[in-house]
Amino acid sequence: MDMQKATFDPGLTQKYVGPLTRVINNDGNFNVRRRGVKWQHINLYTHLINLSWPKFLAIVFFAYAAANVFFASIYVLVGTQQLRGADAPTAAARFLNAFFFSAQTISTVGYGSMAPSGVAANSVAAIEAMFGLMGFALATGLLFGRFSKPSAKIGFSKNMLWTPYQDGFSLQFRIVNLRVNSLMELQATVMLMTVQDVGGELKRDFKILDLERPSVVFFPLTWTIVHPIDPQSPLSGKTAADLKNMRVEFLILIKGFDETFSQTVHARYSYRYDEVHWGGRFAPAFSIEPSGDVVLDVDRVGDLVSQS
Repeated sequence: MDMQKATFDPGLTQKYVGPLTRVINNDGNFNVRRRGVKWQHINLYTHLINLSWPKFLAIVFFAYAAANVFFASIYVLVGTQQLRGADAPTAAARFLNAFFFSAQTISTVGYGSMAPSGVAANSVAAIEAMFGLMGFALATGLLFGRFSKPSAKIGFSKNMLWTPYQDGFSLQFRIVNLRVNSLMELQATVMLMTVQDVGGELKRDFKILDLERPSVVFFPLTWTIVHPIDPQSPLSGKTAADLKNMRVEFLILIKGFDETFSQTVHARYSYRYDEVHWGGRFAPAFSIEPSGDVVLDVDRVGDLVSQS
């Protein structure tokens, strides 16, 4: 059993090749930048689904503008005289009119102030209308996919606490559901990552920490996740200097069932050795109103008070 624990690797490699800022970033993504990826390896749908909203909207806007510039250029090459109402005294004004006519055509709005009159212009408009229908259908599907993708929005306390607990000490952090959807059957996994000298070679070592309560059935309030530092804990007898020397990082995986989507969702987070607060305890994050209702302050998930 000890041999299995010594060789445990969650998929983050035991090989140590240099100092690492952290394994998991604060946004939950792994601190890995991929190189050498070819365009054939990229699934465009999943790539666009997983992009941040600002990047996704920027791509949609750029694609829309680029498509209109492309078709406007074709209309100019065909001749704006084949677009009724698009004639103008300057080339820039004619191109601008062609651009707005393209926008009306690709979106199938068709105000009627400009219209194609020749065979060439009508052919280009027909092709553009087809591409417009396909493009907007694709954008609609991507928007639906982004909105319907189940995900967890878990808030983590800013710091971990190394604090007195029962007759000894414990390592604690607190989480809260930042969304109004209902999560249940939550499970927490906390891994300790250290860098150790093994036979003159630095290696990463991973151990799963035992938790006082590894799961909860319901999650309407906050959940303080506690690792008791007993004699069996790998943190027993350690100091802040020890954690720094071992380049400690605590890797966290939260898994739960989202009642809204009826699917399992995950959240990842990590705390470095310098994000461990020694002493104190978490302040209450919820209160009872005179009416008997419970009020949860989600922005107080990481508030601390002195240990009394």
